[in-house]
Amino acid sequence: MADEREATSTLLKTLAPLDGLKRDNLAALAKKVSVRTMMAGRMLFKEGDNDKQSIWVVSGLVELRTGEQTIAMIQGGTPEAKNPLCPGLPRRASARAVDEISYLAIDTELLDVIITWDQTGSYEVTELQAQVQNAGDDWMTTLLQTKAFHRIPPANIQAIFMRMQRVPYRAGEVVIKQGDEGDYFYVLVSGKCVVMRETPLNKEGIKLAELGIGDSFGEEALIAEAKRNATVTMVTDGMLMRLNKEDFRELMNEPLLQWRSYEEAREIVERGGKWLDVRLPSEHQNLCIEDSLNIPLYFIRLKLSALDASVPYVVYCDTGRRSSAAAYIMVERGFDAYVLRGGLASGNVALRRSA
Repeated sequence: MADEREATSTLLKTLAPLDGLKRDNLAALAKKVSVRTMMAGRMLFKEGDNDKQSIWVVSGLVELRTGEQTIAMIQGGTPEAKNPLCPGLPRRASARAVDEISYLAIDTELLDVIITWDQTGSYEVTELQAQVQNAGDDWMTTLLQTKAFHRIPPANIQAIFMRMQRVPYRAGEVVIKQGDEGDYFYVLVSGKCVVMRETPLNKEGIKLAELGIGDSFGEEALIAEAKRNATVTMVTDGMLMRLNKEDFRELMNEPLLQWRSYEEAREIVERGGKWLDVRLPSEHQNLCIEDSLNIPLYFIRLKLSALDASVPYVVYCDTGRRSSAAAYIMVERGFDAYVLRGGLASGNVALRRSA
C-alpha cells in the first residue's frame, strides 16, 4: 500500500494551476489532499484511461509513452513537472514510474470547482471563518468536494455561503423534529448529531445515522413540501449553518435536479439506465413502470449502498414531488439521477401491475 503524507501550501504553490489560488483557499485545499508514493515500474495511468484525476509528479522520474514510443521523461521538481501529467481525457499516453516517485492526485472536477469559486468569489475562506467563530473550514471544503457542488454554478455557491446563518446548539437539543414543517436546510459545522425516526412499532425511534462535520440534512421536507420524516438531535455541543427554504430551492435544489420527459427518460433506460420508484411498496405493487426498482423515499439514504453508482437512474413517483427529493439526495452522493417530469400523473406513462 502506498505511503501518504499531507500536502502543504508551499508544495501546492509550486504547481499549476494551483499557484493561482488565494492563500487561504490554497491552505484549505492542502488539508484535503495527500502526497502519495509509488514503487518503480508501476503505472500511474494507461493510455485511453478516463479517470478524472489531475496528477503531478513531485519527486522521481516518470516516463510518458504512446504505444511503444517514449514521448517524454518528467522529473519531479523541474519546470516540466509544474503542470499536470497528460491532461485531458481520454489519456493520450501512459505514465510509468521509472524509479520510486511521489505524486499528487486531485479529483479534476473538484479542482475546477475550487478554482472557479476562488476566481469568482468576492471573499476568501477567512471571511467565512469569521461567521463560524473559528469553527474551521473543514465543513466548507467537505461540501465543495461533494459531487452535488460540482453541478452548482459558482455564483450560487458564493450566495449559499453568504446567506447561511450560524446557529449554536447544545448537547441534547433537538434541531428538527419528526412531523414538523420544513423550514431550513442544515450543514453541521462542529459537533455531532443523531438522526432518529419514530415508527408505529417503535415510539422510541430507530437510529438512522450519526452526522459529523460537513454533513447536511433537512432537504427532503423542503423539496417535497412535506413534514419532517425524522428527528435530528445534537449528541454534543455544536454549530450549524442553515439556509432557509426559499434560498435552498433557488440556489441548491433547482441547479441539481435534471427533469426529463417520459420519452427522454425511456431513452436513458434504453441506454443502460434504470427506473427507480420511490413510492411506498403498496403503491408500487398496485401500479408501476415495468422493470423498475422500488425504494421508498424514507429508505433512500439507507439503501443507496445497494444501488450501482455507475448506472444512471430515472426516479419517479406520482407527481414528481417525492422523486425530486430522492434524486437530490442521490445526486448529492454522487449518483447520476434524473426526475420523471410530472411523475406517473403526466398521463403518457406505460404502467403495469407489479408481480
